[in-house]
Amino acid sequence: MSLYFISHPACLEHRTPAHHPERPERLSAIDDQLITSGLGMWLDHREAPRVTREQLLRVHDAAYLDEIAGLRPGPDETLCIDGGDTYVSAGSLEAASRAAGAVVHGVDLVMGDARNVAFCSVRPPGHHAGRDRAMGFCLYNNIAVGAAHALEAHGLERVAIADFDVHHGNGTDDIFLHEPRVLLCSTFQHPYYPHAGAEDRHGAPRVNVPLPAGTRGAAYRAAVSERWLPALDAFRPQLLLISAGFDGHLEDDMAGFGLVEADYEWVTRELRGIAERHAGGRIVSVLEGGYALSALGRSVVAHLKALL
Repeated sequence: MSLYFISHPACLEHRTPAHHPERPERLSAIDDQLITSGLGMWLDHREAPRVTREQLLRVHDAAYLDEIAGLRPGPDETLCIDGGDTYVSAGSLEAASRAAGAVVHGVDLVMGDARNVAFCSVRPPGHHAGRDRAMGFCLYNNIAVGAAHALEAHGLERVAIADFDVHHGNGTDDIFLHEPRVLLCSTFQHPYYPHAGAEDRHGAPRVNVPLPAGTRGAAYRAAVSERWLPALDAFRPQLLLISAGFDGHLEDDMAGFGLVEADYEWVTRELRGIAERHAGGRIVSVLEGGYALSALGRSVVAHLKALL
């Protein structure tokens, strides 16, 4: 068996200021580990297409898309667009278009082919982007675009999103708050950026699992086993999407979890079991966070091996 590995060189052209953690070397670190591990021979490499405006409008407001499209930074310029840490450069719009387009392409591939697993190695990440704002390094909400495409273009009735990034996917949560066809399961450090996810909200089904700083493998696995897996089995998703953030790794100083590659392999195997029971094995996984380069590359390899 092999899996689709979807990326695009344009994703390297999204530039951020010096010492910014979300940098092009993240994708290079993944590629290096794929070569070192020998995993590359099991991957069917595909080039990410551009997302269409119609696909973006399913989850983003038109005025926001116009605002992003109207930004014109110079060749060596980076513009902060959220008053915090989200930047755009001359290559950012193309990179973001390919990142969101990768997820749409992944959904189309796994819905139409016996090879039923795809991984999108893309940047900028997406799960903090809301309907009308950029946030937390994210411009377009890549996984939300893919989920909405699965619902509208493929007529699915139940799509699940599992988000194991160390930060809560607040943008994804907000976009699908009133969409009962989408189940979002999220584990995240709390209290911590973006300071969301732990509050009670009335809307579509949610399994938000806030965990304290210092959470390590045993506690993390127990939380997933007790909270995520029963809900996912009950929901019976026809497609499983994964917001695959690896910034909870012990070596990653972005937050305070203590996960290691074996933990990411374990959670991926459990999610693979859900997909096999209910979704014909169909999974599209999308890179979110992960900023310690070596740990990121090793964790993605563990994730892909478990997907295989």
